[in-house]
Amino acid sequence: MAKGDFIIYYSGKQTLGKTEKCQKFTALGEVKDDKVYDYQVSDNFCPSRRNIEFIPSRDTSVLPLINDLDFIENKQNWGYQFRLGFFEINRHDFELISSKMLNNNV
Repeated sequence: MAKGDFIIYYSGKQTLGKTEKCQKFTALGEVKDDKVYDYQVSDNFCPSRRNIEFIPSRDTSVLPLINDLDFIENKQNWGYQFRLGFFEINRHDFELISSKMLNNNV
């Protein structure tokens, strides 16, 4: 990621460590600078973070978009790609997802 890039967050679960599904894109933002820093969440969890300027958006289910998203190669096992963590998507997929998230928010 670099300053000016956009990021879309996907949430597979409602709460980290719990089983209740979310399966939605839940946040959209722009990378504001090139700083990377550690953020202590708990005693045993300290992920790296970036400064993101979040854009007002609405949660959007991945389910109706699966067949139209290029980054999901295996439509039957669509959740596998998200297990990889952070990954780059093409412009088509970004525009499809972000248009749904920004609908009625512009």
